[in-house]
Amino acid sequence: MSESDSNLRLGRFVKTPVAGEIVRAFVPPSLPPEPPIDVLALLERLGLAERALGRLDGITMLLPRQELFLYMYVRKEAVLSSQIEGTQSTLSDLLRFETEAQVGQPIDDIREVSNYVDAMMYGLERLEELPLSLRLIREMHERLLQSGRGGTKNPGEFRRSQNWIGGSRPANALFVPPPPTEMDDCLDALERFMHEDGSRLPALIKAGLLHVQFETIHPFLDGNGRIGRLLVTLYLCVNGVLRKPLLYLSLYLKTHRADYYRLLQEVREHGGGKPGSISSLPELRKRPIRRSRPLPVLLICSRKTASGLRQRATGQAPHCVSTICSSRTRS
Repeated sequence: MSESDSNLRLGRFVKTPVAGEIVRAFVPPSLPPEPPIDVLALLERLGLAERALGRLDGITMLLPRQELFLYMYVRKEAVLSSQIEGTQSTLSDLLRFETEAQVGQPIDDIREVSNYVDAMMYGLERLEELPLSLRLIREMHERLLQSGRGGTKNPGEFRRSQNWIGGSRPANALFVPPPPTEMDDCLDALERFMHEDGSRLPALIKAGLLHVQFETIHPFLDGNGRIGRLLVTLYLCVNGVLRKPLLYLSLYLKTHRADYYRLLQEVREHGGGKPGSISSLPELRKRPIRRSRPLPVLLICSRKTASGLRQRATGQAPHCVSTICSSRTRS
């Protein structure tokens, strides 16, 4: 790609006041990227990734207790995604919280994880009535921050003030998202891209672009990372890549957090034209395969977790654990 082509993919900076300082906020270009992504160069890796996802999707359909596996899987993703944001809660903590047993972590941490589960299941259910849209994103965000530390950060509302990422103050921030005066246009363009098919981009690439663009816009005062990761899962489900939300990317993103943040910033600075910005495709190819191999083991572990909770819980909690692990997933 030539330097002139690369510049077409870059956004623009606007000066905006924040906390008594003037900073340069970044306004990303609309999607799809121009010039287009060279999909032909990615065909081999895309094919491997899509086949791996198909294998994961197919194997899970054969599980005798699919609802139990889904129940535990969604909660494991919720724990990992929340840990990326700094919570210390574990899967056992979450299950104890849901059964009203005594928990060992700060209650706000565990409540945040529980809210993530609620937001994901709510989003999947609403997709039966609504398209993937800004409205649904706001509704999920309201669920995500309905209680706990984010309750004062305008749940379900796009921000009306400037935020920034990293640094001790706006002037030395790592990244400053678009100001509210520019943000609405960015979000409208993002929603149009969700539903357009003129670019004919493969779903995996489009899901990645949506995630990066959402994180770049950073439309909420809090919860952007968790909603952005949910967006990937919902997009793959609504487009038939997955029938169930069984691809949890948060384990990889948590393990490689520094690379994840570096690549996000790289896409903003270079427009996604560098090979590194798509380097997660090989990992996406491997991860579904790794997830599909130990499915029976995970089911056994789920039962062991429930058994351990029964032994440690008191009062009505043992009965609650049994009910949870034998019932269908609920929001």
